[in-house]
Amino acid sequence: MELPPPPALLLAVSLVLLYSAGLTRSLTITSVDQSMFEKAQGEKVTLPCTFELSEEDEGPLDIEWVLIPADNQKREQIIIMYAVDRVYNHYYASMTGRMQFTNLDPKSGDGSLDILNLKAADTGTYQCKVKKAPGVQSKKIQLTVLVKPARTKCSIEGSQEIGKDVTLKCVSQEGSPLLSYDWRRVSGTHELPATSVLNKNTGELLLKNASREYSGTYNCVASNRVGTDECSVELNVTPPVNTAGIIAGAIIGTLLGLAVLCSLIFCCCKKHREKKYEKEVHHDIREDVPPPKSRSSTARSYIGSNRSSLGSMSPSNMEGYTKTPYSQVPSEDFERAPPQTPAFAPSKYDIAHKIGDITVV
Repeated sequence: MELPPPPALLLAVSLVLLYSAGLTRSLTITSVDQSMFEKAQGEKVTLPCTFELSEEDEGPLDIEWVLIPADNQKREQIIIMYAVDRVYNHYYASMTGRMQFTNLDPKSGDGSLDILNLKAADTGTYQCKVKKAPGVQSKKIQLTVLVKPARTKCSIEGSQEIGKDVTLKCVSQEGSPLLSYDWRRVSGTHELPATSVLNKNTGELLLKNASREYSGTYNCVASNRVGTDECSVELNVTPPVNTAGIIAGAIIGTLLGLAVLCSLIFCCCKKHREKKYEKEVHHDIREDVPPPKSRSSTARSYIGSNRSSLGSMSPSNMEGYTKTPYSQVPSEDFERAPPQTPAFAPSKYDIAHKIGDITVV
């Protein structure tokens, strides 16, 4: 038969239980339901941090939010603080103007933090610390800021000819992983061709052995956990192109062009030679033809010959001498005088007057 515990032992156990109950009734953080958040860039997030105080907590109330770096070697970065009934939010420059306490009076038991216009760089581990001596409590929250898919572009790779394989491509220029791509047909049967093969990770849709029925509008939707974006492309499957005809036409066209060019060059060269020949002939001086006589020298020689003829004439035979008009005196344009035709019989006085100081014997 067991003996009951002594009264002293019961008293000691009671004191321990009472002390433990007092400790549990000290400062506690009550928002423990969620510790991970995923939000899209540009949105707003509220990081919860509610708490309860006890009568034993007599010191001043301090609430601070810190950003815990991924590298354990770096120090924690305070981003906002409440102390001595004041809010201090100038510690973290990259969040200035984008963060605030949810409750304007945090000492009421709500130290939750609002972050506005989220950015991808805001991703990290945040810790809420509540201090009121002798109680100290903290809570960590993981925040992940995701970027929605954006600037999604669709394109076609390969020949759009009947019987060929063609690939429809879809790529988002922005967006947090993991991105998923899905293709759908928005015209015709609204179903993807039977020979199509879709890769959701790369966004490629392979259409094997394309036919004319594959033509139409295709739409791609890029998505991740926070949003979607889409683009469209038009596929037009056509009969094969007559490559031989195109090549033959290109060759014939090239030859014709060369022929025309050669003709133009030949005509230009011929025209240039003709102009050059005409210019040389125009300025050519014949060396075997004596230069023309001047008017003065021709006239002097003509008068001299007449003087000698008159000197040998007697008065009896001067009756038939005919006076030559001045206009018929040889000039530089003629090499010899025209034939003399007697018009009238001049008198001796006239002949002597015309020949000047010639003495008639």
